Amino acid sequence: MNPEFYSEIKDELLNDILPYWEKYSRDMKNPGFFGEIDNGNRQNESVSRSIVMTSRFLWAYSAAARLTGDRSYLEMADFACNVILDSFWDKANGGVFWSVTPEGKPDVSKKQIYGEAFCCYGLCEYAAALKELSSDSGKAESVMNQALAVFNLIERYAFDSVNGGYVEARAENWDVTDDMILSPKDMNCPKSMNTNLHVMEAYTNLYRTLPVVFSGSPERAKVGSALKNLVLVTTDKILQKNGHLGMFFDMEWALLFDEISYGHDIEASWLLWEAAEELGDGALKEKIRPVVLYVADVALEEGVDKACGAMENFSRGASRNRNRVWWNQAEALNGFYNAWEMTGDKKYSDACERQWKWIRDFQTDRKGGEWWAELDENGNPVLKEAKGGNWKTAYHSGRACMELLRRSGTL
Repeated sequence: MNPEFYSEIKDELLNDILPYWEKYSRDMKNPGFFGEIDNGNRQNESVSRSIVMTSRFLWAYSAAARLTGDRSYLEMADFACNVILDSFWDKANGGVFWSVTPEGKPDVSKKQIYGEAFCCYGLCEYAAALKELSSDSGKAESVMNQALAVFNLIERYAFDSVNGGYVEARAENWDVTDDMILSPKDMNCPKSMNTNLHVMEAYTNLYRTLPVVFSGSPERAKVGSALKNLVLVTTDKILQKNGHLGMFFDMEWALLFDEISYGHDIEASWLLWEAAEELGDGALKEKIRPVVLYVADVALEEGVDKACGAMENFSRGASRNRNRVWWNQAEALNGFYNAWEMTGDKKYSDACERQWKWIRDFQTDRKGGEWWAELDENGNPVLKEAKGGNWKTAYHSGRACMELLRRSGTL
């Protein structure tokens, strides 16, 4: 990779992404993060706030502190953790509410497993950051125990011991519910790729960070076993023969809808390899290596606009959405970089550099800051999509930059 490539990514992370969210995302009057920020960077104080958004901020600034060694990023992480524990934590039933009002009261109180997973993901990264960068090892241990508590709740109530994988949601008290739907863009179904993918992501991070806080933790083997099972469910049940991940499933993993999400495909390729690498299981790595590269190859061939290098959005049957959504671009950057590291094949490094060029030249909002949520195929912003809020935070854009800088050792 060209040294300028890494220099530009470092500049984007440190001088655009991280400062942008520090400036605009926090509501200090009603402590939390604004559920919507428009493309003029105006915050909507009335929108409820999600656990996904809050946990993603917790993860991003904890990860930034660990990567850079700069303790100042812990201020945002401290803020996010306090919001989770004060407003989202269900003190009666355990786990976290899906969303709260601006005043910090439960709004949607069900246990959406996608949200529980992100809470675990953020808490364990924060615990590791506290252990490494502060003198408060007691707090680090307490936070890691809360991450483990969420893990154990997911395992107890959401794991399907018959068919494998995890259901979409449980009721507030962790009982069975018919209200499974993740978002208005999703299907109300028992299982989805998206939820299972991010449970895998969370478990990978929990497995990685546990030894940072607790040496010789007896819980780590349990996390590792659950993680390995989920890697195999992803490759054996969720991945389809055409190299794409299915989106929506019944309890027995029968596919319910014909949709291809190119961003999820390339994201899954690198998250699968990350999980196997963390587990250090040679047989597992040997089994999934060709699968990981097959998914990356199909995403490159079918999902990338060959004229400009940008990742397109989705296909549903004969219908194709060619818009460039921010998170698709970020995950393509990660996915193609990972495939290049695995193989040294120039087609992946070229794809990664072209993807960055698109992000640099079009996806970033040089006037307003951070990245446009969505562009049309000509690079024009889709202004009905908010600049920030319940789904768009420092997570995808920031993680893509941090991942490449960490792997290359260029920060």
